[in-house]
Order: sequence, then structure tokens, then C-alpha cells
Amino acid sequence: QVQLTESGGGLVQAGGSLRLSCVASGRTFSSLAMGWFRQAPGKEREFVSSVSWSGSRLNYADSVKGRFTISRDNAKNTVYLQMNNLKPGDTAVYYCAASPLNKATLAEADFGSWGQGTQVTVSS
Repeated sequence: QVQLTESGGGLVQAGGSLRLSCVASGRTFSSLAMGWFRQAPGKEREFVSSVSWSGSRLNYADSVKGRFTISRDNAKNTVYLQMNNLKPGDTAVYYCAASPLNKATLAEADFGSWGQGTQVTVSS
């Protein structure tokens, strides 16, 4: 069982930046792929970004490419999501997720552990 705790959300103006963090415990972090998802009010949860065990494979949703950067620090059991040039459309609850699979591409169903989420609100 993996426990995930997100932090770093908040209120920011359009064009601003936030960095989300997610600390994992309960399993060897270096054997987990990590992902970020988000859910806006009235919408389904959607994929944002993921990083492989080693950090060598990164994936991004088209809507955040060039603005968001995912990274991981295996020594700190932490995955980050640096979000720059934020837009009102990025407003959502952001969830950290973990998967024991080491595949090139991961689907939402591949992530079995989820954090409780952190709210990101971008004002115009």
C-alpha cells in the first residue's frame, strides 16, 4: 500500500507559477511510476503528466506541454509538478498517483494509489 500526500496548491493569477509536491511512503519509491491528474468542477478526471521509475520517460497532456514540468527525487520519495504560465483553465483539484508498472505509456487504470488532492485555482 502506497500513501501519497500532495502539497503546494493555492490561488494564483493567470501567468503565475506553482510547484506541486507529492511525498510517497509505504513502498520503494524508485520502483513506482508517478503521475499527476486533475479534475475540474463538473468534469472528469484527466491525465496531466507522468514520469517513469527512473525518470527517463516523461509524458504530458497536450494542454500542458511547454508549461508544466514533472520531475522526481528518489532520495526524497517525492515527485514534483512545476506549473508555469498558468491559465484559468488549469483550475482543478490536482491528484498525485502511483503505479508499480514500468511501461512506456500508462493509462489512468494503471495507477492504483492516489493522494487526496490539492486545489489549484487560477484567477483571470
